[in-house]
Amino acid sequence: MTNTPPAPRLAQITPDNVHAACELRVRPNQERFVAPVERSLAEAYAAGPDIAWPRLVMDGDEAVGFVMGGFDPDAGIDAFRCGIWRLNVSAGHQGRGYGRFAVRAVAEEARRRGQNRLTVMWLPGEGGPEGFYTGLGFRPTGELMGDQVIGEMFLG
Repeated sequence: MTNTPPAPRLAQITPDNVHAACELRVRPNQERFVAPVERSLAEAYAAGPDIAWPRLVMDGDEAVGFVMGGFDPDAGIDAFRCGIWRLNVSAGHQGRGYGRFAVRAVAEEARRRGQNRLTVMWLPGEGGPEGFYTGLGFRPTGELMGDQVIGEMFLG
């Protein structure tokens, strides 16, 4: 009998885990590419629970990442209608599939909400997330939001 480790799962942010969420840190050379979780949670609070979808990525009882989807079909900016607004995987847990799991989970939530297109934005640069997102199937739209590339993936 093999002891299979538990699959990663998503957890809602609660008073019991918000501190663990805020303690997540990416690698120092990645900090310029993604906002800290506490800023993301403030933005989620301001957007409201019908739009922002913040979740912890859990491995057993350990918080290993954070993802925030955004679902606002009436948004004036197309890229904000259905997308990944934030993705942070803690420095010590990168390269283990947690980011891929989080992207798939947001895509599944988008499908559940009847959406067929998922967007993400990234700041280009060495050490940035562009290769990660394009490797998962996102393609640049040719548009920029400020200095960030807008990517999209069509959901089957």
